[in-house]
Amino acid sequence: MLIINLRDEAAVPAPLDLDQLQSFCAIADCGSFTEAARRVHKTQSAVSMQIKRLEERLGEELFLRDGRTVVLTSEGDALYARARRMLRINAEIIDMFSDEDLAGSIRLGLPDDYAMGLLPSILSSFQRTHPRIVVEVSCHPSEDLLTSMKAGRYDVIVFTQGTSHEFGELFRTERMFWVASQDGAALASEPLPLACGAKCCWRDDATEALNRINRDYRVAYTSSNALAIASAVVSGLAVGFLPESALQPGLRVVDEEEFGLPHLQDAQIAIMRASHAYGGIYDALASHIVASLGNIDRSELRVEAAE
Repeated sequence: MLIINLRDEAAVPAPLDLDQLQSFCAIADCGSFTEAARRVHKTQSAVSMQIKRLEERLGEELFLRDGRTVVLTSEGDALYARARRMLRINAEIIDMFSDEDLAGSIRLGLPDDYAMGLLPSILSSFQRTHPRIVVEVSCHPSEDLLTSMKAGRYDVIVFTQGTSHEFGELFRTERMFWVASQDGAALASEPLPLACGAKCCWRDDATEALNRINRDYRVAYTSSNALAIASAVVSGLAVGFLPESALQPGLRVVDEEEFGLPHLQDAQIAIMRASHAYGGIYDALASHIVASLGNIDRSELRVEAAE
């Protein structure tokens, strides 16, 4: 007779410690044991001990330490996404059995390309349904948002994933358009005058596309402020490029074939959260942003094709 001892503890590995995974993700996010300890409200020695125990538990080294620099090993990189998933599921379970009203503050960062057209409607509708959640908004280029997220300045950011495919959760892909003033005056200029951001993956894509077709161009207007760039385009000083959700009244979409402009790569919009920003108020805001951007009706933007 075969007897199986279900109480054999050696046959059932102990589950991973979520608190250790929280500290692990915090270190991976900021690249520093000291900063991670501050974020998880522990001493640096306590966090170091957590990581030592986690590495012993898994039998792998998770971080490479070179002076003050801390980076993930290949094993740590493989663990990271799965650890985040466990933290998210844990937060969802806690929310499922919680009857507390959602309240608190969230630090949100996003590029002002989206802020001008979408922020008022998205946040106003969120505020109506969640009056006790305060959203503190800052607008900066995607590169700066990623740097600031690593430094712990945001809980949630929305950014252009073309900046870095290593981070964030892609939730929307949309068409990029060349845009001009109502009369399209800049389209007749040679070389083609461009208005664009200083640090921008869309700029890189647009100039590379123009180079491929040997179209002469010059960067006529550079700014980190999307409103300033849009004003330069609307006034006829230059031609610009924007994703569908950032199109604004006063701009006209340019017919690429008619004006000899190259097709642009699609924009990829992603959302990224700090390792603590799961469940509760963070899920409420992230879900609202994703749902709102996913339901954009381009006809409501009142953008006309260039004549």
